Amino acid sequence: MTQLVDASDFDLDAMLDDLAELVNIESPSLDLDALATSARTVASMIERHLGGTCELVESPAGPHVHWKGGGDPQVLILGHHDTVFPMGTLAQRPFDVTDGVATGPGVFDMLGGIVQSLHGMSRLDDVSGVEILFSADEEVGSVHSRDLIEERALACGNVLVLEPSADGGGLKTGRKGCGTFEVLVAGRAAHAGLEPENGVNALVEAAHQVLAINEIGRPDVGTTVTPTVATAGTTDNVVPAEARIKVDVRVESAAEKQRVEAAMAALTAVDESASLTVTGAVNRPPMPESASATLFPIAVRVSPGIEGFAVGGGSDGNFTAARGVATLDGLGAVGGGAHADSEHVIVETMPARAALVANLVAGILATPDQE
Repeated sequence: MTQLVDASDFDLDAMLDDLAELVNIESPSLDLDALATSARTVASMIERHLGGTCELVESPAGPHVHWKGGGDPQVLILGHHDTVFPMGTLAQRPFDVTDGVATGPGVFDMLGGIVQSLHGMSRLDDVSGVEILFSADEEVGSVHSRDLIEERALACGNVLVLEPSADGGGLKTGRKGCGTFEVLVAGRAAHAGLEPENGVNALVEAAHQVLAINEIGRPDVGTTVTPTVATAGTTDNVVPAEARIKVDVRVESAAEKQRVEAAMAALTAVDESASLTVTGAVNRPPMPESASATLFPIAVRVSPGIEGFAVGGGSDGNFTAARGVATLDGLGAVGGGAHADSEHVIVETMPARAALVANLVAGILATPDQE
């Protein structure tokens, strides 16, 4: 396959102008007004670069942006336009480019990836086999976009995910399954000084449960089960009547997903007077490295020396891979600091990443049906 697009084909200043436009909107998850504005802006940018007309797919979490190039769909470009930063973050950390580093809320995860993909595909002569889907709720679990994502992934047969790159610009060839559980401990309040024996201390029970939960993990097979947040009590002279524990779970296999979910459901109170309610699941199934087996070699052909890594974080690629669709992740920006104040993009890498996306798409469109 001949590489059609080179990094020198791109106008970096134009890419940065588009990046500034998206960052300056602000698009925190579940802020419906902000996401509506963001969706319209993203749609306009797609249409400006690629032509055609975007559909805004309304949902309770905000509008998803869907574009079709026409023809027989063969590849889905998958991303999200929501970010984790609350409205007003931009005033504290405005978009900026200094010493070759772009900063601002959402610049790395994943607005930079959106911009790169559009500039990349705009250099292709034929994108009739391409679809684009940018969801509005990836950062809060993709509850309202999952069905649409899976539908379009199955229709296209190949998925390129615009999540940020791995270290050094590597691609993400596998991901752990991940999910969050909550354990609600119900006890009984009582005066802590006058009659503590009449209470059922939810905080003490929660301490027992934290230790039990911590033992569910199996790092030797890639399973981590980590209590992350605990809250209990109302004031310092009352036996706590309620406690809550949040638990982060990461697994590499479907078998471990089932084991962990069963173990969490089987938690029992040490104090028989207390009760437990466990909610949650491993809602993003593992993305095995086999999911990228047909796509990663194309990436290596168009970008010799590029590396692939299995990583712990989850993305919408977990959903598409679990449906048996060829999926390659980490095609977005190169930088770091996702979800943190230090979030940044290395500006000089943007043209090469745009070329990578373009040449991957061209390679897929030129490859016979990989089923």
